[in-house]
Amino acid sequence: MTTPNTLIFVDFPSPDPAAAAHFYEEVFGWKIEGRPEGVFHRIVPGGEFPLPDGTNSGVGNLHLGIYETRSALPDPTPEPAGGTGRPEGPLPRVYILVSPDDSEDRILDKAEELGAEILWRGWYWAEFDGFHASFRDPWGTQIILWSKRDDPEVAESRRVDDKVSKR
Repeated sequence: MTTPNTLIFVDFPSPDPAAAAHFYEEVFGWKIEGRPEGVFHRIVPGGEFPLPDGTNSGVGNLHLGIYETRSALPDPTPEPAGGTGRPEGPLPRVYILVSPDDSEDRILDKAEELGAEILWRGWYWAEFDGFHASFRDPWGTQIILWSKRDDPEVAESRRVDDKVSKR
């Protein structure tokens, strides 16, 4: 194999893609396109990953989608595949890097205002030198917010490594 298999897309399940699109527009400020409206929505977070000097890397951010759970096929043109509605059991988690000009708290507060369940806030993970928080959207998708460490003393006081091992 000359190149590795690459993650190119993540779909969020929802029985109401238009409502889910509105939720994510409000929470993250993402541009979302109905393709077609109410059946499948493409989320285009936009921009490119920055290089250490702040210039664009040429590598675009991952695109996302919201799909109608009654039709599990990626292309809504064929007959529906009989989706099951809200997902249950262990599911993939979606990680979102929080922009330096935004905050975990603002995102979590907005998500909760719009019906999300907050799972945790502001844990520091020393192994990856960053903070994470999480919510479950009204349709069952778990979102984990990731932020870079900015204050070593605050980071150490919210360290997750020791607390997780004691559960």
